Amino acid sequence: MSLKEKTQSLFAEKFGYPATHTFQAPGRVNLIGEHTDYNDGFVLPCAIDYQTVISAAPRTDRTVRVIAADYDNQTDEFSLDAPILAHDSQQWSNYVRGVVKHLLNRDKSFGGADLVISGNVPQGAGLSSSASLEVAVGTVFQQLYHLPLDGAQIALNGQEAENQFVGCNCGIMDQLISALGKKDHALLLDCRTLGTRAVSMPQGVAVIIINSNFKRTLVGSEYNTRREQCETGARFFQQPALRDVSLEQFNAVAAELDPLVAKRVRHVLTENQRTLEAADALEKGDLQRMGELMAASHASMRDDFEITVPQIDTLVEIVKETIGDKGGVRMTGGGFGGCIVALVPEALVSQVQDAVAAQYEAKTGIKETFYVCKASEGAGQC
Repeated sequence: MSLKEKTQSLFAEKFGYPATHTFQAPGRVNLIGEHTDYNDGFVLPCAIDYQTVISAAPRTDRTVRVIAADYDNQTDEFSLDAPILAHDSQQWSNYVRGVVKHLLNRDKSFGGADLVISGNVPQGAGLSSSASLEVAVGTVFQQLYHLPLDGAQIALNGQEAENQFVGCNCGIMDQLISALGKKDHALLLDCRTLGTRAVSMPQGVAVIIINSNFKRTLVGSEYNTRREQCETGARFFQQPALRDVSLEQFNAVAAELDPLVAKRVRHVLTENQRTLEAADALEKGDLQRMGELMAASHASMRDDFEITVPQIDTLVEIVKETIGDKGGVRMTGGGFGGCIVALVPEALVSQVQDAVAAQYEAKTGIKETFYVCKASEGAGQC
């Protein structure tokens, strides 16, 4: 049963009448451009064919009723006319409440709705299940009530909800690619202007995501340290962000910087260059060049930004040995565990899967999880 059928059927069963609409918003994977977003830089993500799906109907009053199919059909209910406060025990509810609360700040003209939510974006794998949920909820109200908001505004609304209501300090990439993703394309995103450029994916190329299943422990504290180091670097150059510093400027004075800060800055500056070049390589279908850029990105994350772990490096090496120069592979996400992403000709997918299955657990003692994805459409009706 598809997610659409599942949510529609549960909607009719629990609410006693049929849903009028079903919407989806996808998860995402970032192909290249890591830790560049909060430095006002460039990223190259694509939406994937794992998504949050919501069947919904407008109500004639100001009540919002929600059922979470993936959490034993837990329910939530709140009014648009009372202060929307955090739910003390259901974390999923706070994503819904936060999005609705921030939508009301933008446009008070919408009414209540009944929603049934289900999704298949793997949680805790760094594939943006939370952004997918935020964008899906925003899309429901925007579409049901014809709110004058575009995809970028729905994305910004989701980011605000996560930062200010849920309390997680994320960048804008995850929500933006979920809202604006395009089938068979990646999206080159300028994190300063929010400008986007659709980049066509070569035909016959699979997007493989492999979760190392190494439990991330340092990610919060180390992430904040990296941000501080980048901000220190920007201040040294008297610029608002590292986006405004050229590699030439950096190389001229690198010796004057704290050695650790210098390494962090070098990663961001070179990663921005790689990301812009990768968009061109991908558009030309030059998988060999894309592979070189992804390899350089991984080496920079490992040696300059120091956010990989041995398990991730092992996974990358296994895949690289299997695909050679026919594709690319790197860690993706915040670091210290999580996933790797590979762009691989479809004919090699089973070989990659076999090689990883044969070697990764034997070398690390951990069993990986393997996802084969396609670059997919952003949020909308389904």
